Amino acid sequence: MVMLNKGRPNWLTAWALNVAKRRGKRRATVALARRIGVILHRMWQDGTEFRSTRSAPEAV
Repeated sequence: MVMLNKGRPNWLTAWALNVAKRRGKRRATVALARRIGVILHRMWQDGTEFRSTRSAPEAV
């Protein structure tokens, strides 16, 4: 997997790496694609923007 930030992986990358350790690279790839699809669908439904961290949403 490619890590765009040179330091610590973001939560989604860390999650996928943990799945790969437990279940294998192929299943982790499919699981990651599904997880991204679910995130995108939710974003389209409610119009939110993607945040790579799990911090509290910014006040608008």
